[in-house]
Amino acid sequence: MALFSRKGLQELFFQAEESTDQSKSLNAKRIVALKNEYIKTIDAVIAFLQGKNPTLALQICQDDFLPEASRFTQLNELDKVFGSMGTQDKGKHLATLYLEDISDFIIECIDPNFGFSRYAERLGRSANSFDELYDALNQEYTYMDEILIKILELKIDTIQPKLLLISVPFPGNLYAAFRCAQYVKRTHPEIRIAMGGGFPNTELRSVSDKRVFEFFDYISLDDGELPVELIYNAIISGGPFNLYKRTFLLENGVVVYKNDALRSDYKQIDVGTPDYTDLQLDQYISVIEIVNPMHRMWSDGRWNKLTMAHGCYWGKCTFCDISLDYIKVYEPVAAKLIVDRIEELIEKTGQNGFHFVDEAAPPALMREVALEILKRNIAVSWWTNIRFEKSFTRDLCILLKVSGCIAISGGLEVASDRLLKLIDKGVSVEQVAQVTRNFTESGILVHAYLMYGYPTQTIQETIDSLEMVRQLFQTGVLQSGFWHQFAMTAHSPVGLYPERFGVVKETQTIGTFANNDINYIDKTGIDHDKFSYGLKKSLFNFMHGICLDYKLQDWFDFKIPKVMIPPDYIAKALREESRFNTKPTAKVVWLGGKPDTENYTKHKKGNSFEMMILTFYDKKETFKIQTNKNEGEWLASFLPKIAISNSKAYTFQEIKTDFEAKMENFELFWYSKPVTILRDFGLLVL
Repeated sequence: MALFSRKGLQELFFQAEESTDQSKSLNAKRIVALKNEYIKTIDAVIAFLQGKNPTLALQICQDDFLPEASRFTQLNELDKVFGSMGTQDKGKHLATLYLEDISDFIIECIDPNFGFSRYAERLGRSANSFDELYDALNQEYTYMDEILIKILELKIDTIQPKLLLISVPFPGNLYAAFRCAQYVKRTHPEIRIAMGGGFPNTELRSVSDKRVFEFFDYISLDDGELPVELIYNAIISGGPFNLYKRTFLLENGVVVYKNDALRSDYKQIDVGTPDYTDLQLDQYISVIEIVNPMHRMWSDGRWNKLTMAHGCYWGKCTFCDISLDYIKVYEPVAAKLIVDRIEELIEKTGQNGFHFVDEAAPPALMREVALEILKRNIAVSWWTNIRFEKSFTRDLCILLKVSGCIAISGGLEVASDRLLKLIDKGVSVEQVAQVTRNFTESGILVHAYLMYGYPTQTIQETIDSLEMVRQLFQTGVLQSGFWHQFAMTAHSPVGLYPERFGVVKETQTIGTFANNDINYIDKTGIDHDKFSYGLKKSLFNFMHGICLDYKLQDWFDFKIPKVMIPPDYIAKALREESRFNTKPTAKVVWLGGKPDTENYTKHKKGNSFEMMILTFYDKKETFKIQTNKNEGEWLASFLPKIAISNSKAYTFQEIKTDFEAKMENFELFWYSKPVTILRDFGLLVL
């Protein structure tokens, strides 16, 4: 809170007023004029966003507490959405807009590279040459640099490390990483510094500029456990000869890549549980940037991070870096170990929210994790990334929901069956619609990653994809989404074999720094950039449940072709699927409890029938079913056997065999009204 505090804002406004540039925008002038209001309210707002001052929401929502600048102008369009928000959520959203106003002021008057989660991102994007970043690092410290370095110096003095590890997941973290490394090199030359993370894993696999190693001693790639251990051993031993794993370093003035250690990487079973001990979890803020229940999850609340499986079990998507180990090396973790780690993190952090950061969580493993969570009777909330594949049946989605799954995100990419096949996504638009329906009806929120500009994509396919997305929102099976433009990367099938996808690489010089994004020419000649604003603006409105009846032409300021997709395409795809196709090997579980039973005699046309009423107690309601006495007794005795708490799992065939040892016509019983009612209350076929 060095910046977003009373003292921080006082210093910030002083810096802005001392600036030689007096040409401020009207928005910046408004913020300066209201500086005392910002200084007065900032500590209270931050405490509120940290969850320490919840009653402030009432004051924030009265509209006369927070100073308002340009970010608040969008509220006029969101009155309908605010009507369904609680006071705490509305307060968080207004407080977020307040912080974004301050951010806009910083960008204009203090540091144009500022961002909450991305700083100087431009310097890290497609940086084939190190020149621009190197020049920026040799400039005087910016105001934000000075704040960063003060915080770093306190940490260095407290910990006094021998090895400093800096993870760089994204381009927006690169500049700050180099600034920190630069400072440590200048002031603490005895400390060794290593870089790892997503950015070097994808961008720096061929780095050769020795100037990079003025800042870092080591850059390691892919799984970091063993490379870091060997780097540490090299520092401690201090000898001239050391073995390394996937590590760049400088030798005799030349960048070399060392991968001579014969030891294998640690298995996922051995990497241990993440340790959050030294993180000040109570200082993190929760913000709501967009008033959408799914989209907010990236910034509202804090989630313990875990992985169900290393890599991707599908590993075929042609736009993806499937040639790299973080994708192609698939290694799942046993469900029991995953839940062991869940329980350990709950104990250590006091928080029961989990984000599984898988490339694509495997459905079978998700099922086993859900069953294990339920068997241990623990309360958790979790979400993850998936593929929209047909394995996510209605019953599996219900199981996931009951275990604590609250949301999933998945790649729909291009809502076109032709392009989905070219991408090798392994799904169709109809299948995606049905899977999103299964998740939504079970109470799980759905976010879709969307793509435009894929090689050979026509203008007609772009517009038809938007129509598919509109219908998914209109039918209520999709709650959130994000459009991004296709980018060709060096390690994807499109980047490796562009001729197969109708694109041509532009003349490419291999850079000495970052090498991943590839410039290319699409043979269609279409300018996909021009669709960006219309796609994103329409989606923003769809996510707020508004403007779904607009014509697609209304989102674009140029002529677009007529939609070729029938207006009820998604609605037809969502027709109820049949339950009459149960596989003999399917697992059957019962999520409910043991019923109360009551026998009675039914008289009809002079005949007497021994009947049974079974009464069940669901969390929300009490319900009853009626069967003949024999079927009722079998059901009452067998349901506890397939209860979620039991270790043995019964298959559909085993249940049928048990039933038919006493009675006949199992299928007639299984698809009868009483069992159909149970299917709606927790009798699941998985």
